[in-house]
Amino acid sequence: MLLQTIESVNKQDFDLSQVEIIVVSQTPSIQEVEFPTLNVDLSVIIRPESDTISALRNYGVKESSGEYLAFLDADIYLSANWIQSMLSELQSTSSRIITSAVQICEPSAPSLEKIRTHLSNAEIDVDVNFLPGRNLFMTTESFHKVGGFPEHLVTCEDYFFTDKAAKLGSLFYTSKANYIHLGEDKELGSMFSKEIWRGQSNLQSLQGRNIPLREWPSLIVPPAIFACLISACFFLLLGLQNASLTFLLLALIPVTAYTLRLWRIAKSDVTIGNILLFYACYFPARALGTFVGVFKTIKVK
Repeated sequence: MLLQTIESVNKQDFDLSQVEIIVVSQTPSIQEVEFPTLNVDLSVIIRPESDTISALRNYGVKESSGEYLAFLDADIYLSANWIQSMLSELQSTSSRIITSAVQICEPSAPSLEKIRTHLSNAEIDVDVNFLPGRNLFMTTESFHKVGGFPEHLVTCEDYFFTDKAAKLGSLFYTSKANYIHLGEDKELGSMFSKEIWRGQSNLQSLQGRNIPLREWPSLIVPPAIFACLISACFFLLLGLQNASLTFLLLALIPVTAYTLRLWRIAKSDVTIGNILLFYACYFPARALGTFVGVFKTIKVK
C-alpha cells in the first residue's frame, strides 16, 4: 500500500521537480524495498519503534525543505489533481489553514468500507471542525504556528492537531480532489480491534484544551452504551429480566439514532441492518479502548 501511495504522488498533474517525498518509518526492512523509478525525490528515514505517529510526522517536517507540507498515511491513493487542487483551495481564502480531499471507494467495495467512506463525507465543500490525518495540506509556516503534532498521544493526534489549527484558521474539506483509503476497514472483526487501538488516547487528547459542546456526544455515548450492555448482562445473570431489558433498550436508543442519521447520509447505498451492525461493534470497541488506554498502551500489528 505504501508503494501505491508513492505511485499516486508520482502521477500528480504537477511539476514533480517541486515535490519531495519523505517516508518516515519504524520498520528497518523498508530500506530493502526496491522502489520504482520516480519523477520525484524520495528519502526514507528510520526512527525508533518508541516514536509515536506524531513524533514521526514532526521528524519528517524537520527533514523537509518545502514551503508547503502534505501529510499522508501510508495507505492513501490520491487523485491525479490532488496537489494542484489542495494548493488552489488553500490559496483561495486567506483565512484557510488546512485543506483535505474527500474519500471515495469502488462501487464493488464491501458494505463496511462504504459505511466508513460515508462517515468521512458527512460534510463536503464546507469548513469543518476536524480533519482526519490521512491527507492534510498546509503551509510549513502554519504548521509551526500550530506547534506540530502532539507527541505524547499514541492515537487521536489528528483530532488534537486540527483542533488547534482550527483556532488559527478554517479547515476545508473539498470534493475537487479525492483519495482511496487502501487500508480502510473491510471486516467487522478487524475493525473492532482497530477501534480499541484508536480509542486509547481519547481521554489524554482532552487535556490542555477546551471541549466544545459538539464533542461531548462522541465522548459520552460509547462508554454509556458499553455500561448499559454490561448492566443488561449483569441483571440477566441475576434473573432480573425486566431490568436487563431496560438497560438493553437504553443502549439501543443512541445506536438507533446514529444508525438512522448515517442511513440518510448514505442514501440507501448500504442497508440499515449493516449500519446497525457497524455501530453495535463500533461503540463498545471505542469504549473498551478508552478504558484500557488509561492504564496501558495498546499495540496492533
